[in-house]
Amino acid sequence: MKSAQVIIIGGGLAGCEAAWQLLRRGHSVCLYEMKPQKFSPAHKMESLAELVCSNSLKSNSPDSAPGLLKNEMRSLNSLIMCAADAAAVSAGSALAVDRVTFSQNVEKKLCAEKNFILIRKECANIPEGFLTIIATGPLTSDALANQITELLGSSYLYFYDAIAPIVEANSIDRKKVYWASRYDKGTPDYLNCPLSEEEYKIFRRELLAGEKMALKPFEEIRHFEGCLPIEISAARGKNTLAFGPMKPVGLPNPATGKTPYAVVQLRRENYAATLFNMVGFQTKLTWPEQKRIFRLIPGLENAHFARYGSIHRNTYIDSPSLLQKSLQLKTKPNVFFAGQITGVEGYLESAAMGLLAGLNAAFIKEGRKLEPPPEATALGALIHYITCKPSMSFQPMNINFGLLEKHQENKTNKKDKKRIYVETAHHALNLWMSSQKLNQESIKV
Repeated sequence: MKSAQVIIIGGGLAGCEAAWQLLRRGHSVCLYEMKPQKFSPAHKMESLAELVCSNSLKSNSPDSAPGLLKNEMRSLNSLIMCAADAAAVSAGSALAVDRVTFSQNVEKKLCAEKNFILIRKECANIPEGFLTIIATGPLTSDALANQITELLGSSYLYFYDAIAPIVEANSIDRKKVYWASRYDKGTPDYLNCPLSEEEYKIFRRELLAGEKMALKPFEEIRHFEGCLPIEISAARGKNTLAFGPMKPVGLPNPATGKTPYAVVQLRRENYAATLFNMVGFQTKLTWPEQKRIFRLIPGLENAHFARYGSIHRNTYIDSPSLLQKSLQLKTKPNVFFAGQITGVEGYLESAAMGLLAGLNAAFIKEGRKLEPPPEATALGALIHYITCKPSMSFQPMNINFGLLEKHQENKTNKKDKKRIYVETAHHALNLWMSSQKLNQESIKV
């Protein structure tokens, strides 16, 4: 193995994106992926870049924070964005993908590169003498986790993330559901299951009473607020669900002309629309209880579940105290961290950290230094969040406009504020890319 290679551990979204950024600049990459030799509790597919939870990459609207991040990644020739756009399925204003096609797109592009080596076995030790990017994600294997803990000299932080159930389309009662997107935004790509007040109360009661999977004795619950199990949301108040994941506002039932008391939304999971994801229904209910309770929802009385919801521990490091803005370890600069293990939350946020780790490693190989993206950009805002010491304990974060550098304009109109954020970010990204020579002419391949 040549020392000129960059080692990447982990073939998820972040690892694949990091590899791509290095490869397209002419560098050699050796990527370790433990599947199919070994699977984490949440992974099922053998291919790279598996989408474990939802098949949605969130909003694709250019005036949203997730949409802004996507466009910034597209500007930097992101492999993940290219693969996602090519595998998109209808989901209103969101970017959802056929997860099998998406994964195949990523693996095919990487394996076509002559400087790419894929080693399908567990990497239990951090290599010495190489630039190494650790992108093992929230489900890092025990062996490597022990190595990382030893390297960092500190314990991991962690929280619990949950997976939503998937329903077989032909088991949904189409007479009781209707197509619509909230507020008629985008195309009507969601199947909506309407609940009356009485149906909602019964559903919530059973949800609270349902048997949950038991924690191991050593485990402690630390839920991420942006991805709460449905039963945890239900326990916070009698109408928490009706104002949250089951919010009916903007979804009148065409059969009655009235807005239901609550709504369960189902989103296409694949191209053929044979599978539907229960939006926001991540859960720790036991599988028999999921079947019983979710069949109380109108339209799902005879639902067949292709996948039940589950919950697992997500591991992440205390990045503000450990990482430079380049995503290099402060104490060992030849080691980078990328992806969800750094404390970002979400598919694209994880891939974005892989993109920046790959670019930083490439610049080091070229004898240069990449300046971090401006905080006015989505990429820069995420880097700033995970590498600057917060005023309170560090917790994972999705991209949102609140992270971006604040502006002086005193706009009260929410739409105008978003427009200013997007325009400022676009201008800042272009200036940064130009100053760092991040354009087609600088690519060596």
